[in-house]
Formats: sequence, structure tokens, C-alpha cells
Amino acid sequence: MTNPVLKFFIILLIILFSPILLNKIKIPHLLGLIIAGALIGPNGLNLIERDNGIILSGTAGLLYIMFLAGLEIDLADFKKNGKKSLVFGLYTFLIPMFLGTLVGLYILKISIASSLLLASMFASHTLIAYPIISKLGIAKNRAVNITVGGTMITDTLALLVLAIIVGMAKGNVDTAFWLQLVFGIIIFGLIVTFLFPIIAKWFLKRFDDNISQYIFVLTMVFLGAVLAEMASIEPIIGAFLAGLSLNPLIPHTSPLMNRIGFVGNAIFIPFFLLGVGMLIDFHIFITDSKTIIVALVMIVTATLSKFLAAWLTQKTYNFSADERRLIFGLSNAQAAATLAAVLVGYNTVLATTTSGEPIRLFDETILNGTILMILVTCTIASFVAQKGAKNLVLSQTTHMDLGHEENQEKILIPISNIENTEELITLALAVKSKRNKEGLFAMNIVDNNTNDGSADKLARKILDKAEIIASATDTNLKTILRYDLSIINGINSIVRENNITDLILGLHAKKRLSDSFLGDLTEGILSKCNTTTLIYKSTQPLSTIKRHVIFIPANAEKELGFAFWLIKIWNIAQNTGTNLKFYAAKATLEYIKEIHGKYPVECEFISFNDWENLLSLTKDISKSDNLIFVLSRKEGPSYLSSMLNIPEYLNSNFQNHSFILIYPMQEGVSDTSKINLMNPSFIEPIEKLDLIGKNIAKVFKNR
Repeated sequence: MTNPVLKFFIILLIILFSPILLNKIKIPHLLGLIIAGALIGPNGLNLIERDNGIILSGTAGLLYIMFLAGLEIDLADFKKNGKKSLVFGLYTFLIPMFLGTLVGLYILKISIASSLLLASMFASHTLIAYPIISKLGIAKNRAVNITVGGTMITDTLALLVLAIIVGMAKGNVDTAFWLQLVFGIIIFGLIVTFLFPIIAKWFLKRFDDNISQYIFVLTMVFLGAVLAEMASIEPIIGAFLAGLSLNPLIPHTSPLMNRIGFVGNAIFIPFFLLGVGMLIDFHIFITDSKTIIVALVMIVTATLSKFLAAWLTQKTYNFSADERRLIFGLSNAQAAATLAAVLVGYNTVLATTTSGEPIRLFDETILNGTILMILVTCTIASFVAQKGAKNLVLSQTTHMDLGHEENQEKILIPISNIENTEELITLALAVKSKRNKEGLFAMNIVDNNTNDGSADKLARKILDKAEIIASATDTNLKTILRYDLSIINGINSIVRENNITDLILGLHAKKRLSDSFLGDLTEGILSKCNTTTLIYKSTQPLSTIKRHVIFIPANAEKELGFAFWLIKIWNIAQNTGTNLKFYAAKATLEYIKEIHGKYPVECEFISFNDWENLLSLTKDISKSDNLIFVLSRKEGPSYLSSMLNIPEYLNSNFQNHSFILIYPMQEGVSDTSKINLMNPSFIEPIEKLDLIGKNIAKVFKNR
């Protein structure tokens, strides 16, 4: 086919129907795309040539896979499991290098240089199965984190071996070669790690256009890849590091993150898989017995070495069998780096025979054997990763008590100003449970005495914008337009009618926090609504916040709503990748530290109990911090008279800072008929906390 419209139409049909057809026979759709690529490619029906367009789209897809791996990784777990990633990275590099070198020397009878290059092909791997893991929602599993981190290590080492072996074969390994390699990698790492976040934060603060933000992110991915190539390493390493660098600035619940994943999984990644499939030549199975033997040796060696690395990691860290399957499934697929290495080896001519035939690092049998190895290892990886992922998902959900509708998390966001609508919806998306796809409500109250239609039109426009923002993250937002004489009465009524559990109120960025605002709020809403209430003032996008500084009064753990607001803060940290810094009494910190031990996020704990002297902490607050004050109703055990000074404190010292005021729910929590604490869809990641004097046991969800 030469008609570009027809070619693109055929490819879209394959991308569309492969998952539908293959799901019925339990075949991962990723494998289906590879097989489809082989069928329509030059070695199959020869419908579509593997031309520059396919190669370009496929390269973008490969970079996208690595970028998403860095972007979706849980940075807290990544840092916590850094040593484990290093150990797995060394396992999955050294074992294939050892076995591969022996196989090359003593079974395939090739030179030491060719054997080392062959072994480096076995050591590298491509995260082909990562989209399966991500789609099933376990991308933050510790086994996935460790494997992704280990991938960066083993691929970097394998590609360095490639560069060194080729340099030695060409006689280019000298002092200048080593200096260029070392300094190039150092400069590349420093630019991506430190300069990329600064550039991204500047851009995202100043440009809120959805298309511009997405194009900017795509630009940073390819810039990282280009810089990696300039440093003499593969561009996939640059894409992965770019994902890690931008990770804290792109919350996992944000519309931008949704767009990144959507475009990659819909277009770029399928093109990469089709391009890999087009390399496969089925004729080899029946025409070249030597190639089949070489391919079998390579397949067995690669698969065995990757399984041994996964098995050793499982035994070293006492992982489950399904976590081992995840590690093996993610690390067994040979594709991108392997293909790059074999092509470099095949194109590297060492000498020529007397008849003029080139003597290469790799001959045609290894080249063709590699293509077959790519097909088989990708097949095994897809099935194994899918089985392990599905088993882990089932093990996490079988014990869940979904409870009744009234027990589920329901968040209400009253919005009246179109300028801060996006910030309020973004906060709601950050604090909600990941399973909560239906429990968001946005409301606007129109004065019942208004006769013209302008107020009604404006209210509908604001609600429409809120709905669009939420839908960009695949979240269903229910909008409510209410006519009432009193805003407070309207909010209270909707809270009761819809069993609202959490209330998010907005304060415009240009307005000061007034005593009358809190006074009216306390009298009108807090005294009547039993919800966890958050008052939010945003002066910068939530994605650009680096740290949340939380001030907690003494005896906060004695409040019945302690567990519920703390969950919200934990969700913010997990969903946005930001740090937390707690200022609280020692007794309160003990509860928080216990949670942190089992559900690690980046945290600091400062013992502080002098709310009369909050000004002394001003020097510890930076421009990129968001302030969170946990307050209380007057009847609450943690209430302090100094809480009345918070408005003046914020207006005087932090007018240009974002902040959240939290009022914990008070009454009705002890009534288990109203709130089911065992319901995981309501509380995430913590199901219950031990509150002093209350019979609420500590139960932590097994994620």
C-alpha cells in the first residue's frame, strides 16, 4: 500500500479490534499488535512497509513507554526501594552477562567480543508489559517499582557495554573516549535531574492551556532522549529520567496526566508494537534450521537468566509468587535495546575476507535469531505479567466490603467563581480515593429572587467547566444547580440529601481571609454539617507545590474525624508526589509515624505545640509550600483560642501562599450505621485508625 490514508486506516483498524478480539481468547492485546505487525509487514502479507513513518512513530512509542514508567512510579517507594532496585538491576545484568558470555563462547562458538555483546543483549530488556500493569492499576506495586528502577540500571550498563565493545572493535577506545563517555553521562544526568524540573515548574505556572502543556511535556521527553544520545547512551534512558524529573509536577489524578496516558496508549505505543512485529519473518521457521537452533539457544538463555534474576529477587526480599511474575514479566521482554544492539553488531565490520565478504560482530543467523527471540520473549512476558497482575488485583479486592451507597466517599465542591473552578476540582481529584469515580459533586446556588437569566447562564457555564475538568481524568462529576435564598441553607440541604462526607470550599486568590468569613462559615455550615471541611485558597497550581506544611493542634488525635482528614492529606501526597512536613505534639506524631512506616511518603516530623507562637515558624516556609492548618469546632477536644488568629496570621505573612484550612468532622462518626469504616472505597490508603478513647481499631489496607 502506498496510499497514506489507506495505510493509516488499516493501522487504526488493527489498533481498534486487536484488544476486542484477543480479549475473548485471553491473549494480551500487546502481543496481538506484534503479531498483527508481522502479518501486515514486509515479511508477511507485505501490505505495509516498515518505512520511516512507522519507525518514527515506533521510536516515539518506545520513548513513551519509558517516560510513562518514570512518570507513574511512586517516588517515595522508589527512594525507599532504591537499594532493592540496585540489587535487582545487578541480578538482571550480571546473570545474563555471565550465562550469555558462556553460551556465546562455548555453544555458538563466536569471539569474546561478540559473546560479550550478545550477553549485553540478554541483560537489557524493554518494559513491553508495562501498559498491562498500568491499565490494571498496580503500577505503584513495590515489585513494579523495583523492576522499573532495575530496568534503568541494567539497560544503562548493557548499553555501555555495547558502546565499549563497538569502540574496541573499531579501535576507538582511548583516554578521549573514556573522558567523553564519563563527562557526557554526568552532564546529561545533571541537566535532566536538576534543570528539567525548574523549566517545567516555570512553564506550568505560567501557561495553563491544555494543548500547550501537553506539547511541552512531549518536548521535554524528546529533549531528554536527544541529550542521552549526545552523552553516548540510548535515548530510552533519557526518556525515563525525564519522566522521573517531571513526576512531582504532574499529579497522577490531573487532566494532564490523563492526556499523556491516553495519547500514548492510543497511538504511540501501538505503533511501536506494530513496528516490532514488522521485523518478524515467519519464513525463518521453515527455511533455515541453523537460525532456528541459534534462536532457541538465545531464547532459552535470555528467558532462563531473567527468570533466575526475578527468582533471586523474590527470595532475597520475600516477595510473593505473583510479585515474582510481575518482575519476570516486565523484565523478560527483549525488544528495543536488544534490537539496537544486534543491528549495531551486524553493521560493525571487523574485516573482510579474501573474496570481499565482510566479517561482522554478528552474522545473519544471530540477527534473525534475535528477531525470533523478540517475538517469543514478548509473548512470554505478556502472559506472565498479565497473570501476575490479575492475581494481585484479585487478592486486593476479594476482602473488600463495598458496603452501601451511603457509606461511600462523596465530595461536594460549591463553586461560584469560574476563575478558581479548576483549582477546586483539582484539589478534589487529589484528595479523593482512587476508586472513587462517581462520588464527586459540584454545585452552584442561584439566588431565588433573581429574575433575569444571566445568573442562571453563568452558573451553568461554571458547572460545565467543572464537568469538563473532571471528565479529563475519567471521573464522573455530578453537577447540581440549586435555587435558594441562602447559600448556606443550599449547601446544608445538598449535604444531607446526598450523604456528603467531604466539603471543599474555595477562597479567591485575590481576597483576604476575613474573620467574618470564618465566623459565618462556622455558624452557618460547620455547626450544621457533619463533614470533613476543607477551605482552599490557591495562589499557584497544585502541581507546582513541592511541600505541604501541616500544623496540627494538640489532642487532634482525640477528635473523631482525625482519621478522615489525615487520609485526605495522605492521598494528596500520593497523588501529587509532594512532601509532607508535620508540626504537631509528640503524642499526635506517634500516630502519624505509625502510618508513615507502612505507607511511606516523603515526610518530616517536627514536635511543636505552641500555636501562640506560630510566627516563629515563618522562616521555615518557602514560596513553593502549601500551608495546611487543622482547626476544630469550639466543642472539639483540640480547639484552641489562638485558632481565631489564623486569618490575620495568613493575611500578614502568607498572602501569596496557597493554604488549606481543615475542620474535622465531629458528630455522627461513632454511629457505625452512618459510616462503615471497613469500606475501602471510603478510606484510602488507611481503613481505620486507633483514636484515643474511641473503639476504632488500626487496620491498614493491604495494597
